Amino acid sequence: MLKKTVTYTDYNGVERTEDFYFNLTKAEVTEMELSTAGGLEAMIRKIVSEKDAPAIVKIFKELVLKAYGEKSPDGRRFIKNDEVREAFSQTEAYSDIFMELATNADAAAAFVNGIIPSMDKAPTPALVKPE
Repeated sequence: MLKKTVTYTDYNGVERTEDFYFNLTKAEVTEMELSTAGGLEAMIRKIVSEKDAPAIVKIFKELVLKAYGEKSPDGRRFIKNDEVREAFSQTEAYSDIFMELATNADAAAAFVNGIIPSMDKAPTPALVKPE
C-alpha cells in the first residue's frame, strides 16, 4: 500500500494536507495482466518505448483511479468503488498527483512500484485445467 501526503488548495481557497492511499491486490493485478493482450507489463513497456503520450496518460489515469481507496476504520477493508473514485477525481489533490506522475518519471516509477504487491509467492493462474 502506498500513502501519499498531499498539500493542496481546495475550491474554497483553503489549504489542506491529507493522506491518500493507493493499493492493488494480487487479484486485481492478475486480472489486469490476464485481460490485456500480451500482458499489462509488456503493453506498458511498449507504450513507453514508443513514447505514446496519449496512451501513457490513459494508463496513469486508470492506475491512479483503480488503486485509490479509503481504509476502513478497523483496517480490515480497503474501500474502492465508483463513488469513492469519483469523489477523489474531483479534488485538486487528484490533479496534483496526476500531474506529478505525468511529468516526473521517477515519481511515476515509485508510484507503480508502491501500488503493486509482491507477486513472488502468488501462484501462476491456471487458465486451463489439466486433464
